[in-house]
Amino acid sequence: MSPPPPPLGRGRKRDRGLDSALDDTDLSTARAALAQGRWQAARSLLARTGDDWDRRGHRVTVLAHEPYTAAWAREWLLAEPDSADASVLLAVARVWRALRGKEKPDRVRDACRAAAARIPADPTPWLGLLLLERHLGDQEEVVRTFEQVRARYADHHHAHHLMVARLAERRADAGPDPLHEVYDFAAWAAEQAPADSPLAILPVVAHAERYRVLAAHGFEPADPAASGHWVGRRARQVMKAAFDWWLEWEHDGHPRRLVDLNFLAHAKFCEGRGAEAAALFHRIGEHATPEPWSYPDRDPLAAFRAARDRALGTG
Repeated sequence: MSPPPPPLGRGRKRDRGLDSALDDTDLSTARAALAQGRWQAARSLLARTGDDWDRRGHRVTVLAHEPYTAAWAREWLLAEPDSADASVLLAVARVWRALRGKEKPDRVRDACRAAAARIPADPTPWLGLLLLERHLGDQEEVVRTFEQVRARYADHHHAHHLMVARLAERRADAGPDPLHEVYDFAAWAAEQAPADSPLAILPVVAHAERYRVLAAHGFEPADPAASGHWVGRRARQVMKAAFDWWLEWEHDGHPRRLVDLNFLAHAKFCEGRGAEAAALFHRIGEHATPEPWSYPDRDPLAAFRAARDRALGTG
């Protein structure tokens, strides 16, 4: 398959408020170069990333998400057949293609496993496979794949988020359940992680993911701020613990910290804690994330900005 021609003129504008690269300017630069067929920038970026597994996972999944990436990753692999990075990037790009209905999932599963065999210590090919199975696989396969990630990096941020999203959907038609397994999983993950791990925010993520599922099935109102989901005793305890953790351990360097801050700001806003939400919105700036502002079926950027303006008193 021939690679696509470089886009004519300026590339499409990307609303920085919903940019999956978040605040990773090196990633944004490499992605822009890759759009023009200059895969050497992605090569250099991934080489510099090394075994910072959360950052590597973030960078690979963002680069791989673009529709042109598979073609250019193939070009890279043709030029450097021994490149494990090219193999991983191509495999994860094919995951996104499979999720768009452009490739057969079984072939993509084989590609992820082949990439994993080339670099056995790297959880990233397994992260790609988990992304696929989270949407298309059965529960046993999801769990097995998650365990492959954890065996290589026990505190993998993105993998835990994928697991929470999938677990939250179990028994979706049964209605509210304060003992739902997703809460147990999130609490366990937060407890077993190191004290400074951002997995401390995972119980908040689980709470939002359950709201998404319950609202989609008519058990909660479509406006999260009108829901009682965030104001019960258990919910308040979860939000307080997560906010207190953030005050003590705020990480400026974690590649996906803005994902956590969006979940936490959303929770604090829905809880009616305007001052705490405002502090988080100040840290987030313009870096909104689709999840959880899109829950259950909303324009995420409009929802984010409305909540931010209200919390900051600028609306």
